[in-house]
Amino acid sequence: MTKLFIARVRTADGPKPLVTVRAAAEGEARLFLEAAYPDAVIESVAEPADWTSDADTGAKAGDIREHPGVEWQPPSSLAN
Repeated sequence: MTKLFIARVRTADGPKPLVTVRAAAEGEARLFLEAAYPDAVIESVAEPADWTSDADTGAKAGDIREHPGVEWQPPSSLAN
């Protein structure tokens, strides 16, 4: 079963829009991203918590999608 991960990816041309990837775990997500963006720096990978989107985020392991117009926002804690 896969989970959704969000990633911050930076290329020589600058940051990519928000990238999502389906994987079983964070390490696997990083491997898929490194294969898809071999010349880029994978700055962050995180589970999106309550993030929802009406965009296609894939369904199978290794599905990577870029979401133009959506920028990375680090996960935040709502704890007081």
